[in-house]
Amino acid sequence: MTPFVSQSIVKISFPAECYTLNSFVTGEMGCFHVIEADLVYGIKLCTHVSSPVMILKRMRTERSQETVQESTIRRRIRNEADNRRRPKRVRIRNDVEEHNCGTMSEQCGFCGAVYWKEEKNTAHKYTKCCHDGKVQLPAFPDAPELLKVLLTENSPDAKNYRQRIREYNSAFAFASMGAQIKPPRGTGPYCYRLHGQVYHRVSPLYASDQHKESYGQLYIFDSSEATEKRLSNNQNCLQHVFEKLDFMLREINPFAQSYLQMHRLVQEHPTTSVKMVFLEDKNLDMRRYNAPTLCTEVAAIFVGDNGEPPANRDICVYPVGNTCQSISPLNQCCDPMTYPLLFPRGECSWNTGMEHVEERRTAKLTRVTQLQYYAYRLSQRNGFSILHNSGKLFQQYIVDAYVKTEGSRLHFLRQNQKELRIELYRGLLDALECRAHNENIRTGKLIILSSSFQGSPRHMQQNYQDSMAMVRKFGKPDLFLTFTCNPSWSEILNSMEGVQRPEDRPDIIVRVFNMKLKELLEDICKHGIFGTVLAYIYVIEFQKRGLPHAHILLTLDSESKIRTKDDIDKFVSAELPDPCTDLRLFQIVTKCMVHGPCGTININSPCMRDGQCCKSFPKQFKDDTEENVNGYPIYRRRATEPVQVGKYSIDNRWVVPYNPWLLKKLMRILMLKFVPQLKVSNTYINMYTKDLMQPRSKYKKKVLWIMMKF
Repeated sequence: MTPFVSQSIVKISFPAECYTLNSFVTGEMGCFHVIEADLVYGIKLCTHVSSPVMILKRMRTERSQETVQESTIRRRIRNEADNRRRPKRVRIRNDVEEHNCGTMSEQCGFCGAVYWKEEKNTAHKYTKCCHDGKVQLPAFPDAPELLKVLLTENSPDAKNYRQRIREYNSAFAFASMGAQIKPPRGTGPYCYRLHGQVYHRVSPLYASDQHKESYGQLYIFDSSEATEKRLSNNQNCLQHVFEKLDFMLREINPFAQSYLQMHRLVQEHPTTSVKMVFLEDKNLDMRRYNAPTLCTEVAAIFVGDNGEPPANRDICVYPVGNTCQSISPLNQCCDPMTYPLLFPRGECSWNTGMEHVEERRTAKLTRVTQLQYYAYRLSQRNGFSILHNSGKLFQQYIVDAYVKTEGSRLHFLRQNQKELRIELYRGLLDALECRAHNENIRTGKLIILSSSFQGSPRHMQQNYQDSMAMVRKFGKPDLFLTFTCNPSWSEILNSMEGVQRPEDRPDIIVRVFNMKLKELLEDICKHGIFGTVLAYIYVIEFQKRGLPHAHILLTLDSESKIRTKDDIDKFVSAELPDPCTDLRLFQIVTKCMVHGPCGTININSPCMRDGQCCKSFPKQFKDDTEENVNGYPIYRRRATEPVQVGKYSIDNRWVVPYNPWLLKKLMRILMLKFVPQLKVSNTYINMYTKDLMQPRSKYKKKVLWIMMKF
């Protein structure tokens, strides 16, 4: 048998360790001869090995025969090699500069979307907009001058329009959006939040006696009469703004023209059935219908009863009817009919026939998905965009887009249960049928959500088990860190256009937060500001008004573990800094790291429960840190002179624990806690992984920030 010769790197992986032999190997089938090799981790080289299994057996034999001194030497060599490849803890300096991502100066080479430089992926490309050139959509035409003025100027009319933009849009919409809207309680920035199912409905051409005229029915009246009817339902809006918008839409919107054309045909043929169909596909073969009497840009109007009924996803408007018709979220007319002030020229949205660019498509995936379509449209590009300047209506559009995308995924899982091999869950089905039989009830149809579906119980359970496996492997976490988004970051404020405010651009907020979070993890894991990190677990949540924040658990190696109260004081501070020594840190702490105040000082604080603070503020003064009191550390809070923060006088009892270095670099709430006991760390793991499995409304707020998934 002819031997072979090759230069190779032989990697032999064992359950506990990985040994690497850099060797020049010659051999025949079934055996290897090691000519030359390097010693790594104290491995004794063998001149002839039959297989990796024999290497393992020989090493076990040699280890069982080695003396204590030899074992010590071998472990010391291994530990030295580990320390050489691990990152060293950086020296903490007081003059750290604030992290700045710069400006959105980078552009996608395919679609022109603008990015920050730090948003490149691992391949050093910008792919979140058009998926590396696979998606190419026609650009929207220039915005009407009226909408530009209302969205950018500071006149009373423009301010009223931006404040009531959702009411204006609903008054001019051709289709309604039904949902259970639940805004957060209290005062603060506007946040669009809804619960439950979302419905889109279109009404008949004429209103019944029991209902008022609304939506598309108003376009068959003259402008002044339609304005009066709209104003009666929206008394906080301005009449002359209604008149200008009505004139604009009648001129350029094809849906308004279609409703008016249908009304004229009904008047001309009062005894004949008339229907208007907004087709899902404009290129549909019209031979399945009779020839339409009239065609507009978006609809076909038929006079007579002949021809097949419309397809399931086509929108059919009849002259009269007792109920409204539901619109399929897959119909391309759904968005322009629901948001006429975002798409004033009736630009159609995603449809099932959209395909990737032929030169860049793959053999298996050729269609543009809903997620890819909305990712393309939500990406910012140079020039004025009605979508990104519409404030509250932009938030509603994002939530609606997320609901449609998630609904399509759920529909796919519902229709493809066989491909998901649900027969593997036969035992679960048998148990349910047995219980139903015993309790004399009828079982419904069970739909299995796979673990690949984000937010499903199996997905959450899988994440929880992964987190607990990391705790079993690397030990309990040592540090608990909370990182909160700051809407006053310079990157966010510099990205605002004209009269925009941070709450108007949730896409910008989550993009900047994601870059800051990456920088934080790089400082912790690569630069080792707390030492060598063996493992970390984090979860991103959204506050009541939409700002994202991350909870991070860090596990340090044995040499970096925090063991004494001096180590705790080195990384965690719960005191106001001296303004004479570090004025910048003092300003950041008093702005971002002061709780409340609450209690008797402010009984209306959101943290008050039954007359007491749920966070146990104010804390007690302490001259020294106590390492472990009932599983939690008590940080040093020395009694000092109070300082004036706003209209309140506060001292160290109100300070949230923080790390000075990270706080000055990222300028946002960075609550840092030392985790001394295993039961406490397990509590954090359960809070931020397993608890996400509960179907509570708190975790449904993430639908507002769809860009995080894009």
